[in-house]
Amino acid sequence: MPHTLDADAVRTWCGLALDALGRARADIDAINVYPVADGDTGTNLYLTVESAARAVDAAFDGHATSAAASRPTLADVVRAMAHGALIGARGNSGTILAQLLRGMADVLADGPPEADPGAGEADGLRRALRRAVDLAYLAVAHPVEGTVLTVAVAAAESAEAEQATGDATADVAAVARAAYEGARTALQATPGQLDVLARAGVVDAGGYGLVTVLGGLAQALSGEAPAALAPARPGRDALVPTGTGGQDLAGCSADDAPDGGPAFEVIYLLEADDTAVAALRERLDALGDSLVVVGGDGLWNVHVHVDDAGAAVEAGIQAGRPYRIRITHFDGAAIRKADPGGPDRTGPAIVLPDQSGAQGPAGGPRAERVPRAVVAVVPGDGLAALCAEAGATAVATRPGEPPASGELVEAVRRAHAREVVLLPNDTALHHTAAAAAAQSRTEGVRVAVIPTRSAVQGIAALAVHEPGRSFDEDVVAMTSAAGATRYAELAVAERQSWTMAGVCQAGDVLGMIDGDVAVIGSELAATAETVLDRMLASGGEMVTLVLGAGLPDEVAERLERHVREGHFAVDTVVYHGGQPTAPLIIGIE
Repeated sequence: MPHTLDADAVRTWCGLALDALGRARADIDAINVYPVADGDTGTNLYLTVESAARAVDAAFDGHATSAAASRPTLADVVRAMAHGALIGARGNSGTILAQLLRGMADVLADGPPEADPGAGEADGLRRALRRAVDLAYLAVAHPVEGTVLTVAVAAAESAEAEQATGDATADVAAVARAAYEGARTALQATPGQLDVLARAGVVDAGGYGLVTVLGGLAQALSGEAPAALAPARPGRDALVPTGTGGQDLAGCSADDAPDGGPAFEVIYLLEADDTAVAALRERLDALGDSLVVVGGDGLWNVHVHVDDAGAAVEAGIQAGRPYRIRITHFDGAAIRKADPGGPDRTGPAIVLPDQSGAQGPAGGPRAERVPRAVVAVVPGDGLAALCAEAGATAVATRPGEPPASGELVEAVRRAHAREVVLLPNDTALHHTAAAAAAQSRTEGVRVAVIPTRSAVQGIAALAVHEPGRSFDEDVVAMTSAAGATRYAELAVAERQSWTMAGVCQAGDVLGMIDGDVAVIGSELAATAETVLDRMLASGGEMVTLVLGAGLPDEVAERLERHVREGHFAVDTVVYHGGQPTAPLIIGIE
């Protein structure tokens, strides 16, 4: 049954696109040969859409828990989708897709044009697809035909042709189907537009991914599954040459050979103004190729292929504040910059060897895998350092930007172990951790996820970790330690709201015990004392205090004294976690 183009339809679209990309991911990875064959286009697209879908879900969840318990508007959801895709974009393919979604969001969020206030949904979708193409071409330094850009143009043109056959209230589902069909036809023509595709006997991988995403849109609006895609190797049954299967689309000149390009792919998020980004484009264009810079409003996603990865990162530092820096070596060895400090601690790239292959970037042998490792997701620099000191691989998070499953998979690879214990330390990340574990198991790593809900539970689990015992015994012991740890967080209310403890006002201090608001106060230390008393009333031997960014040591000293004076034989340990959101995290073992 046809659906209107509203917030629910966008949410459905994200879910359908993610499911479809999940099924097609391996096939897309396998057919990509341009401009660099590194076998990750399908994965990059999946991770990009996963981030977009998570952002859309968060928009719905945020409205559902608000005081008015409202539902998000179309504008709320498409902006969330575009932002999620931007911060989660991977590779050429994901970066271009993020820009396409941003272009669509620009139009759909604004509604009908002032000159034609009666324009319907079909006209809005038509204009959104055209805006998407225009922005994508502006983002790519040197567009090439026969790539995802060509497919996107065909989608927009087909949508325009369909919408032109009706009036302003034409069927939006018909426009979406036309865009899909136009893109599907254009995809089959890509081998005739790019020699490297013709030689390999494949269609463009990035274009294949875009058609898959558009198929999700058509299904979300029409209620009917779109026609199946034609084989990815049209015209003949030639196999992809040995060792190929990788990147995706535009950004290089047509003369670039897939085997002779730059050595590194560099990707990072960048906080910078428009003027600085314009200068950055020029500098990066001189350094390498496949340059794609997408975003706006102070936040950008930068992608480039270069021989000097450090210079590409330094260019970002000069332009603004780069973070989430990822560097990949195109000889098949993944290389990653450790970025525990977030946007305030940037510097030249720190390149670490990949954990999965037999040779390092310079051709030297890699170290053998260690027997066992722990991967922990943590919300602050201090906790990341604490985990590192304990021998764990830390994945530091930023406010509003939870890690995608692909980031956790990369962390498991970086841990370079035969067995890995994964600590998500957040209820919202349990599904993501499970997906990462499933992917890592396909790569030969034995992974167990302990469903920790807070960083203090992760600390408790890490404290009893013992690599010398059997994997099952270690997981049971760590799970038991985490389960025996109650947790609490102190937070400041952003607006008036109903809670389990009553009505709170903006600026109130909320004491949340095991995820529920239990105490509402006006001062942080006093509220924390009340929380401690309630938690210790049922017993406890150890109190863990994790101080957030900017919380003075005097608060910790006051709470230590309160525990010592009011609760006999209870020890207290204090960590400077540096988490930017919760001023204080409390654990009771």
